[in-house]
Amino acid sequence: MDPLVEEFAAHLRDERRLSEHTVRGYTSDLVQLSGHTGGLRNLGLAQLRTWLAQLHAAGLSRSTLNRKTASARAFTAWAHKRGHLSEDPAVRLKSAARGSHLPDVLQASHVQGLTEAASQMRQAYERIKDQDPSGWAVAVRDEAILELLYATGVRVSELAGLGLGSVDFQRRMLKVLGKGRRERMVPFGAPAQQALERWTAQARPVLTGPRSGEALFLGERGARIDVRVVRRVVDTALEALGTTSARGPHALRHTAATHLLEGGADLRAVQELLGHASLATTQIYTHVSAERLAKAYAQAHPRA
Repeated sequence: MDPLVEEFAAHLRDERRLSEHTVRGYTSDLVQLSGHTGGLRNLGLAQLRTWLAQLHAAGLSRSTLNRKTASARAFTAWAHKRGHLSEDPAVRLKSAARGSHLPDVLQASHVQGLTEAASQMRQAYERIKDQDPSGWAVAVRDEAILELLYATGVRVSELAGLGLGSVDFQRRMLKVLGKGRRERMVPFGAPAQQALERWTAQARPVLTGPRSGEALFLGERGARIDVRVVRRVVDTALEALGTTSARGPHALRHTAATHLLEGGADLRAVQELLGHASLATTQIYTHVSAERLAKAYAQAHPRA
């Protein structure tokens, strides 16, 4: 790895206090950029544009290109300030125009089917619990993960980072460490509470090992659960429904936000729940709701 990338990663971790997940994202982008340019000490605007153009030609999405652009901007601003670069070449680097794509949102019936299927899977494993205790424990864990993701709308990295002390069962509140290491409290309902209590009191001890520590959710080998495992759990559950193209934990985050707004929740309350720094980020969910309303109107109104 380029020594500059290592130094920048330390800056993000120690001075800006960003999460390990975010630091890994920046680092991955900059390692890729360094490989393209042969190093970062003589980085110029033309090299940055060529790099992004090649990524665009490779079919990367606008959101991915914009994330990589943000990584480059953050790095060059820091490198110029520290004297590693004589000027900041990314000042004139433009982000890709945002598309009009709206996030996939599950219908209430989809969510019901998702949680019922997880419950049925857990009950099936309960019948063979003595023969396969680990399989039962994983089924209990997966049900709790699905319930909590929809109940709270937390990011997958936030869920994976939760500790046992993050859950207040009495108040039904979750203490979440979000982007920029900002801490927030998020409520959850009775179904999520029941699933979490079953996991922490009964199933988690089955998977606990030397590497478990205080992690709330564990992998099959007893270490803190990996975000890739969470994604696989959600993808498998959504694919099994056979009624939606939505995939990934972010679909449950989108769904939670949209259902809250459709149920009458205040936009700023949803912003706080999701941990968005800007209200503009939360407003996309009002667009989702409006579009669904327009579709319903067009289908149902005689003079639409």
